[in-house]
Amino acid sequence: MRTEAGRGRRALLTAALLAAAAPATHGAWAAEEAAGAPEVASGFGADWQSWRAANDVSDMPSVQRGARNFVSYCLGCHSLKYERWSRLAQDLGVPPRLLEQDLLPPGDKPAQYILTSMPAADAQAWFGKTPPDLSLMARARSQDYLYQFLRTFYVDPASQTGANNLRLPATAMPHVLSELEGLKRAVYRQAAGTAEGGQVTGKPVFDHFEQIAPGRLSAAEYDGFVRDTVNFLDYVSEPTQTARRALGVWVVLFLLVFTWLAWLVKREYWKDVH
Repeated sequence: MRTEAGRGRRALLTAALLAAAAPATHGAWAAEEAAGAPEVASGFGADWQSWRAANDVSDMPSVQRGARNFVSYCLGCHSLKYERWSRLAQDLGVPPRLLEQDLLPPGDKPAQYILTSMPAADAQAWFGKTPPDLSLMARARSQDYLYQFLRTFYVDPASQTGANNLRLPATAMPHVLSELEGLKRAVYRQAAGTAEGGQVTGKPVFDHFEQIAPGRLSAAEYDGFVRDTVNFLDYVSEPTQTARRALGVWVVLFLLVFTWLAWLVKREYWKDVH
């Protein structure tokens, strides 16, 4: 488990990143509130399968906030075994001093990979399975899957953790973001069906969520929190994707010019034949 010193360091980083990204954060949340967030206390979430992350890894303030979110809420259980702290700092513009003093867990070095301090044996005993590494999760599951997963937790007394999830039913992961989002319950309705003998049966089908306890963040703020976190995981899945896309434009332009030159050469060689 992390020491109090480690928590203090991450708290300092959180404050620094929050201060740096505050204008962008408030602007995004204000825009979402103006557009009308889908969550309302009386009932929401019926269209959860159509929710989209709409993330942009070139939005550096968003990726920085996502890194803050991951270190604060995810690193206790999940690793990023293909990402080094030094690469993270370089890509996200985190100064080496800030990285070493306020972000690195005690005893870790910048050249090391981002690994959780939770022993695998303890995770197996507590959750029934080892929490997965999230380095390639955005590529394996898609950004929309992660966004829907983090948005569709609900209270389930029958679950060992007291929570369940629409995107991944019977998930072993507790709702670690409940203090931010609050608590909500899933409301089901009976959908008519027909059994083999022709008997009409009723099958419970999810209808909507109902908020039963508020969180520290408003609905729009929590939505922004999740989008930033997914944006960071998308970056981690391929740290060079922004540069790759920028380079791809020049590659396509080069191929177009080369094709034009090849056509001119072909016309010159074949002009006597035609």
